[in-house]
Amino acid sequence: MKPEKIQRINELAKKSRTTEGLTPEEKQEQAQLRQEYIDAMKQSLKSQLDSSVVIRPDGTSYRLKQKH
Repeated sequence: MKPEKIQRINELAKKSRTTEGLTPEEKQEQAQLRQEYIDAMKQSLKSQLDSSVVIRPDGTSYRLKQKH
């Protein structure tokens, strides 16, 4: 996710805590940006796990498999 989008998420979060609050358009933008952030983090974690290798004490290794 681009740093500009993360910065915008933070700006909206700060504004939501003020007495002014967020407009309905800003709330919608915030929800969309948060979902993009969550999706990006999930993809990053999945990629990291897909490339992980477990090494057993006897020296053999195997890749993690995805559970369905």
